[in-house]
Amino acid sequence: MERIYASVVRDHFAHYRQMIFLNGPRQTGKTTISKSLENSADFFTYLNWDIQEDREQILSGQRNLADFIKLNQLHNNIIVVFDELHKYLKWKNFLKGFFDAYKDKCHILVTGSQKLNVAQRKGDSLMGRYFPFRVHPFSVAECIRQTLPIEPISKPASMERNLWEALWQFGGYPDPLIKQEQRFLRRWQRLRDEQLLREDIRFLTQIHELSQLEILAELLKRHSGQLTNYTNLSNKINVTTKTIQQWITTLERFYFCFRISPWHKNISRSLLKEPKLYLWDWSGITDIGTKLENFIACHLLKAVNFWTDFGFGQFKLYFIRTKDKHEVDFVVTKDDHPWFLVEAKYSNNQSISDNLYRFQKATKAEHAFQVVYDLDYIDADCFVHKQPVIVPAKTFLSQLI
Repeated sequence: MERIYASVVRDHFAHYRQMIFLNGPRQTGKTTISKSLENSADFFTYLNWDIQEDREQILSGQRNLADFIKLNQLHNNIIVVFDELHKYLKWKNFLKGFFDAYKDKCHILVTGSQKLNVAQRKGDSLMGRYFPFRVHPFSVAECIRQTLPIEPISKPASMERNLWEALWQFGGYPDPLIKQEQRFLRRWQRLRDEQLLREDIRFLTQIHELSQLEILAELLKRHSGQLTNYTNLSNKINVTTKTIQQWITTLERFYFCFRISPWHKNISRSLLKEPKLYLWDWSGITDIGTKLENFIACHLLKAVNFWTDFGFGQFKLYFIRTKDKHEVDFVVTKDDHPWFLVEAKYSNNQSISDNLYRFQKATKAEHAFQVVYDLDYIDADCFVHKQPVIVPAKTFLSQLI
């Protein structure tokens, strides 16, 4: 499948000189995205730190590398890709020097695992020299279209039923989604968790209690979408609360899970601190209601990240919950103002939640949606409604990214 992120990189290189950093979970297809750009360049070079010959070229220094790529001889559209470069201790200094010397001769794409997000070792700043872009698994909208949006919200579009069901069952990571085999999914999930916890985190952190970290990861899978109680988790794993907080931060940085904070402005008796945690991969969640909430959370996070990275504004994702336990699942803000509210429901057997009315009035959000999973697709723009409305998930999610 084509990815929208390939279009993002091509569009960026057509207009700007800054490097692009593609960050995101392992196995979201960042290397495939980068290699797909070969047809967009007159001269294309791909260098992977894990390949010994490529590593030797990088370690030879910027000038020798430029000679190897023939940057001083070529004058056409040149793309240079550095993959897994974060494993080089001096990767930031290397990129700064290479970019400053050859920014007018080539476009530079840096791809790799989530480690780009955590390997912020001391060195010269890359500020102003790159734009980050966060790569997410496939979503409903990306399965339908890969063209770049003109504005945040797109027109609704229908999705093949088989693909919709596959996305729900197998998740948005390319390999399981394409294979659509339950046995392959289980093997893939097990191997991915082992690589994440036993290789990636061990390689780039000082965490040595990997067995206890694995227990924490399993507990978070069972508590997706719930308020995070650090004390309870610390008691179950027999480590300090501070350690739990540090480990969860590490798991976030490696894209195992993500945190959503409560929105509290103009919300009487709102929670102020307790976040909710969701998984980047919803396919392993067994409870239907929990899985749906995580499914919607992943789509909304992808949308706010894309809209922000693409330059549409500053978008963020929150939830609302009061001490009286009144709650709305999600709040999407634009430039620090609530834009729309989302309440996720699996079946359309309930009236519109009173909390959507209550919190739309309190936040002055423009839209409020009760998004229902099992409703059939309708070819109608959800975002024309200004009052709380029930909408099919198939329609609503198709209008995002």
